[in-house]
Amino acid sequence: IDKYTRFISNGSLEKILDDDNLKYWNAEEYDLILVDEAHKFRTHTNAAFTQLQEICKKPRIGRGKIKGFKKKVMLISATPMNNTPADLYNEMLLFQDSRCCTIEGVPNLTSFFSPLVVEFKKLRKNPNSDVVKFKILAEKVRDRIIKPITVRRTRTDIEAIPRYNKDIQGFPKVAPPIESKYEMNDHIADLFENAMLNLEKSLTYARYQAIAYLLPEKSAGLYDNVELISRSLANIRKNGLVKRLESSFYAFKVSIQNFCDANRHMINMFENNKVFIAPDLDVSKLYDMGLTDDEIEEKLNKKAIDNPKNAVFKAEDFKPEFIEMLRKDQEVLEKMCADWETVTDADDSKFDRFNDLLQHELFKKDRNLGQKLVVFSESVDTVEYLESRINRSDVLVVSSENRNDLFPTICENFDANCKTKKNDYNIIITTDVLAEGVNLHRSNIIVNYDTPWNSTKLMQRIGRVNRIGSVSKNIYNYVFYPSRQGNKEIKLHEIALSKIQTFHSTFGEDNQIYSKEEIIDRNLSKLFEEGMKADKEDFNEEIPFYEELRALFLNNRREYNRIAKISLRSRTGRDSRTVNGVTLSNDTLVFLKTNRQKAFFRTNDESVEELSMIDALKYFKAEASEEKQERIPNHNNHVLRALEKFQQIRNAEHVVEDVIVPNTGNALGAQVSIAINLINIFLPEIQDPELFQQLAHLRTLVERGVISDIAKRLQRMQKELQRNRLKREEALAEIIEMAKKYDAYYLDAENLQKEIESAAQIILSESFK
Repeated sequence: IDKYTRFISNGSLEKILDDDNLKYWNAEEYDLILVDEAHKFRTHTNAAFTQLQEICKKPRIGRGKIKGFKKKVMLISATPMNNTPADLYNEMLLFQDSRCCTIEGVPNLTSFFSPLVVEFKKLRKNPNSDVVKFKILAEKVRDRIIKPITVRRTRTDIEAIPRYNKDIQGFPKVAPPIESKYEMNDHIADLFENAMLNLEKSLTYARYQAIAYLLPEKSAGLYDNVELISRSLANIRKNGLVKRLESSFYAFKVSIQNFCDANRHMINMFENNKVFIAPDLDVSKLYDMGLTDDEIEEKLNKKAIDNPKNAVFKAEDFKPEFIEMLRKDQEVLEKMCADWETVTDADDSKFDRFNDLLQHELFKKDRNLGQKLVVFSESVDTVEYLESRINRSDVLVVSSENRNDLFPTICENFDANCKTKKNDYNIIITTDVLAEGVNLHRSNIIVNYDTPWNSTKLMQRIGRVNRIGSVSKNIYNYVFYPSRQGNKEIKLHEIALSKIQTFHSTFGEDNQIYSKEEIIDRNLSKLFEEGMKADKEDFNEEIPFYEELRALFLNNRREYNRIAKISLRSRTGRDSRTVNGVTLSNDTLVFLKTNRQKAFFRTNDESVEELSMIDALKYFKAEASEEKQERIPNHNNHVLRALEKFQQIRNAEHVVEDVIVPNTGNALGAQVSIAINLINIFLPEIQDPELFQQLAHLRTLVERGVISDIAKRLQRMQKELQRNRLKREEALAEIIEMAKKYDAYYLDAENLQKEIESAAQIILSESFK
């Protein structure tokens, strides 16, 4: 396989784009790109996304005389919709151009997704949003986007295929989530309420808003969007503390003490008249290590060479109220630290509930066949706390710091596929570092000790034990839900439920993951839902047709090839018949196709009905012994009516998608318009015809949305020009460099012509007496 394949990690992507690197083939030499764990590329704001997008979209050049030959790209993931519709949109940009999409009926991905992203955000902000509304929104994405491009097989589907089912030897069944409740005593309940009040009302989080309180003349040229950045940092800190409070009292005590120390360090900086703002340095950690102000300043000055945002300020450089906010926060934090020092292990009712499950339920032999247990928490402090409280010698604790070193031990003790099996450890307590990329299915029980902010992790967590080869026939999932007080503040339960429901309704699912509130409706929500059976053996009805086609290919290749060569516009007549309660009489079935989309129609003298593919296949299906009949007199008129209907649908879809992107006032969007205008400004100055053509090509790439980073870089360049931070000749030189780099990505006129949708062709038509 190494002869034709190269396996590449995220950290090595830039090597593919480096023509001088001999370790890997160059980007244009790949024909097929398989992206495993594709959900990791759900945002186009990081370098790895841009690098992968460039690799996927760089045309395959050099094979024969073909120029602009497109690669095939396959994205593989168990959780492709990681958080929101925006994540799915970004993943699709790895193989689709945002404003020149090849999916049937969706020529503009940006226009399609923009209103859905806005709607999703509105639902998320509304505390009373019904989960059904998330389901309806997700179905729009499923029907228009997911179906045409996705191969999705749930376990129910696979069990229905004999040649697969015999290999997997049966899947384990996932029980509904088991809610684990705990009650706080009066003392802890009061502390919890006061802590929530302080986190929400009393603390200003000034420590994390320093740049917002710099005098304008001091921050100018160094920091952009200071108000937005500062509010975001403060909100992240607040939500992080609430989550720590939910995770464990121990984790919260550690976090609030760290906050108190960091705030004190900032006050000390003011008193010493040296205030460090250093995105690249953990100043509090340097203080804790015992470094002096001069030593910290020396480190900061070295960092400032590469990043000028690392800077030293004086107390007078800040607005007067800033130091007062810091001192006010310090009083609150010190009081909170003192109050929480009174909390002992005996007060931890959450652990008491967990320990009760551990002693009396989680290791029952009729429930836990393998006598193994997996416990997940977001917090390293909570993981270490649980280990200390459990006090057993067979507990393995895993975090990002030791995961790689412990990987062989994890496999030997928890992977059912591992050849060497050991029982040195029977309980694994881990952060989400083990939520993917490892088998833990010697256990059939997981405990979600807390709810992760990225709720897709809940799906990944249970996926560690819900695997082929599990030692048990049943999977049990224990969930500790957020408290009423904490959930009121950050809506963690609603966010988790909305995200998971969105996934279920977009891609289909067999099991509830987090809550019994999740809607698992195979007849309405499942991907490729046409013609789903109503009985307990629900499965994708496309599969038997695929299996029949596969069997024909393997067992009767001559007949398969004969069918493949049947000419277009083939037509025949058939006797009337009834299929699933539908009588086909004086009807015509028509299969139409362009280079971009296909459609099936049932027509008669009164109506034209578009059919799902499943219904069409059932209607077209005939026994080999069936005799052909004369076509009905109106056969040709019926076909023409189907053609007219197909054209109406195509026209309507293009009108629907040609909408204005919200808040831009322009169908291209503000960023793209700015980028195109900047190129247009410089184009008249280019005298070299070849270079002129390259800049024109760059403009086309921006218009089509081929590489996301191009428009972003050009917009940033325009801002720098307006602020006189970039000279005009420097901007032109950078644009020329980009044009030369991306010229190979431009599809020539011949290939662009091929992407224009062709006229509809009649593939097959049949009429019934």
